[in-house]
Amino acid sequence: MNYNDPKNNSSTPNQSASPENTDIIRESAGSYNALSKEHLYTIADYYALPEDQRVELIDGRFYDMGAPAVIHQLILGNLYTLFSECIKKHNMPCTVLMAPCDVRLDRDNYTMVQPDLLVLCHDFDIHAIRFEGAPDLVAEILSVSSRAMDTILKLHKYQRAGVREYWIVDPKTRSVTVHFFEGGESIPQTYDFTDSIPVRISSGSCEVDFSEIMNVIGRYYA
Repeated sequence: MNYNDPKNNSSTPNQSASPENTDIIRESAGSYNALSKEHLYTIADYYALPEDQRVELIDGRFYDMGAPAVIHQLILGNLYTLFSECIKKHNMPCTVLMAPCDVRLDRDNYTMVQPDLLVLCHDFDIHAIRFEGAPDLVAEILSVSSRAMDTILKLHKYQRAGVREYWIVDPKTRSVTVHFFEGGESIPQTYDFTDSIPVRISSGSCEVDFSEIMNVIGRYYA
């Protein structure tokens, strides 16, 4: 993968990317709505935003990312640990990372995402400011506001970009839906928080025991 400094990007920052002038789709309790305006923002506009303003750029539209809930962070931290332990145990040539990490998913000027968790099974530059192209595995943890985004828009974006495996973790239903995109059309498999879930990109050698996460967060469901 090639990692480029944004200053060398072919796009020039648009003055409309200033905080007061940027059209950002806010997370709502319903779904993510498309912008009514035709203007498309670019990677240059993304980098022109204030550093403390966390957004994703998808197909030229900004989506605001609110602060995650406590349950989200508890699941993410433990999921990162379980993936890391599994990868090390089975000597997989992979690295697991968690948000915030910029991913220029389509290698174009109109999409930059920050998956909750990503697994890379190829070489990359540890000094890079972003990753180029599709991770091998992505996991997103649903919230009320991100449900439509993660289950519809990002599902299709990840599949088209070449992500091999996509986990959708739902704290509300205590379930994990796994999409494995290799070998044709994906047939999702759904597991609950007591299952040991196979990591398909490892050919089944690696499993994540979600009951360990449930042991941590279970008391908060009482």
